[in-house]
Amino acid sequence: MKHLHIALWGVLPYLTLVLLAGGTTWRYHYDRFGFTTRSSQLYESRLLRIGGPLFHYGLLFVVAGHVAGLLVPEWLTDRLHVSEHLYHENALLVGGAAGVATATGLAVLLYRRLRVPAVRAATSRSDRVVHPLLTAVLLAGLAATASGMAAHAYDYRRGVSIWFRSLFALDPDVSAMAHAPLVYQVHALLAVTLFTLWPFSRLVHAFTAPVGYLVRPYVVYRSRTPAAPYRHPAGTARAVITATRGRTWKSPRCAIFSPVGRPGRGGSAFFGFRAASGRATGYLRFVWQQGAGHPSPDARTGQAAPATGRRQRAVV
Repeated sequence: MKHLHIALWGVLPYLTLVLLAGGTTWRYHYDRFGFTTRSSQLYESRLLRIGGPLFHYGLLFVVAGHVAGLLVPEWLTDRLHVSEHLYHENALLVGGAAGVATATGLAVLLYRRLRVPAVRAATSRSDRVVHPLLTAVLLAGLAATASGMAAHAYDYRRGVSIWFRSLFALDPDVSAMAHAPLVYQVHALLAVTLFTLWPFSRLVHAFTAPVGYLVRPYVVYRSRTPAAPYRHPAGTARAVITATRGRTWKSPRCAIFSPVGRPGRGGSAFFGFRAASGRATGYLRFVWQQGAGHPSPDARTGQAAPATGRRQRAVV
């Protein structure tokens, strides 16, 4: 049993840390667009509005409680004049409420995933492994919290917390965790397993934050009120736009800007467009010809544009 305890509480945590850090780095390097929740809000939003905030906000309080309980030593709370009774009462009330809220939110989300056909179809194989494991971690944590209500309850600050802090000193106190109650050991092993699978599931989105929004340029939105089109002396054009997927839209009559050429003799121009269906946006270089004038050169290639008044076709 001694070798098993060393393997579980002295070696396994470091292997989990290596997989967590290495797997996250590997996925960020090779699957950066996979750092997402693969949101299913388009399929169903009513239950998601209930279960999502319950789960995530409750989980924030659960994580804060673990940080305070595992990383803050007992001598520090004594120096802050926080009695042991007050500390455990707060842990039971706040931690228990946060755990119940998190478990309730997870139950709503799992019910939604099982009952809504579109959401169930979007469930991946990793979700089928992570969701039961996450449920087991929460239930084991609630059981460990409830065990603290007994008259002579186990003080995890003198056992589990000492083992956890000893991991950072690279000198794990295996005996401190080996003598902990079974419910705490099960909770710790399930959590270690969850962190091992973390980089290879949608849970990896917890390591992302929209920091780029702080320095990104402003997004310019067009007004809903249609403005009168500006007509350049060179004239206007009506283009048939063919997208890369092979669909064709007819753009509304649009004003041309940045022309190259002389009025009455055609030329080329760049103009922005948005398809009538609202599904495509982009920029297009358009070459046109007016009247019976001479062909004008293309602005990029220098080749002569077709001397015809017919509408041109362009690929987005």
